[in-house]
Amino acid sequence: MTQPAAAQLTRGAILAGGAASRFGGRAKGLETVGGERILDRTIRVVQDAVGELPLLVANADDAKDWIDGAVIVKDVIPNCGSLGGIYSAVSQSRDPVLIAAWDMPFLTLDLLKALIAGATGFDVFLPESNGPLGFEPLCGIYDPACAEPIKAALDDEDFRTTSFHEQVRVSTLPLSDVKTFGDPDMLFFNVNTPSDVAKAEKLWQTQSA
Repeated sequence: MTQPAAAQLTRGAILAGGAASRFGGRAKGLETVGGERILDRTIRVVQDAVGELPLLVANADDAKDWIDGAVIVKDVIPNCGSLGGIYSAVSQSRDPVLIAAWDMPFLTLDLLKALIAGATGFDVFLPESNGPLGFEPLCGIYDPACAEPIKAALDDEDFRTTSFHEQVRVSTLPLSDVKTFGDPDMLFFNVNTPSDVAKAEKLWQTQSA
């Protein structure tokens, strides 16, 4: 009798390597929303989705002090923006990686589970959104098959998060499905400036009321 194939493991990675230039150089993921650091909330929801503590892709010297027990990965190729962070994550894993930016305080476990469930057969699987790209590149599943195409894009100094998409199998979670997990504008709200922290706090209070 043929045995069923083992379930595909999914690893987790939090991208925290940005310079936070619009945040006065402060570590924006360490700001609090709803009485909890954004980083703690993001790590918790990703950990719940994949079943283990995610990698933390971070270049700050004190990153090792942010989360007890976290494995810190510095950018393999420095100064390449978000795409460099994605590459640093996928190059560390033999399994697909659930990637989340550390400045999104409203990601939900159900959304991340839907991304994991829908990623089978694709190298990149991203949720559709109302953003300028029509999807969120910093909240999705990236297979290790992406590593070489991303590296080629970085070598060409093409740092767009979509620069390698033509070389891999890309699909998306439809916006109609994303909306079943909440308002996309809130789910993918990211904190880039101090005023965004205040906006996020108001959104959190509204959600919790």
